[in-house]
Amino acid sequence: MGFFSDFKASLMKGDVLSLATAVVIGAAFGKIVGSAVDDVIMPIVGLITGGIDFTQKFITLDGNSYETLAVAKKAGAAVITYGNLVQAIINFVIISFFIFVVLRAAEKARRKEAVAAAPAGPTQEELLTQIRDLLKK
Repeated sequence: MGFFSDFKASLMKGDVLSLATAVVIGAAFGKIVGSAVDDVIMPIVGLITGGIDFTQKFITLDGNSYETLAVAKKAGAAVITYGNLVQAIINFVIISFFIFVVLRAAEKARRKEAVAAAPAGPTQEELLTQIRDLLKK
């Protein structure tokens, strides 16, 4: 086989197509989760914390005091933006919880579907009839 036919055969394998589908759906789901966190949950967290914007929390390493992070950066001061780390941790916890809730609901739905799809076995009478017929033989 030639290079392009091998490449085409590789792309048409079920695993590659499933992976590509998962990446696309994952990206779309990521946007949904990001929007839920940024637009719904973080305003509530901001209200609870008194409107604190963690991304503006910083420590300057040059010993000077600056009004805002932008001013400190404009002055060329070395800063540790610990607020970004706090914000990332809060986002991680919220996103993890959101994904946990969605996966838990999906797992419950899958279990209900599996229980509903389970075929009914033979009744007790049918089993007894089969045993009787086998004994007669």
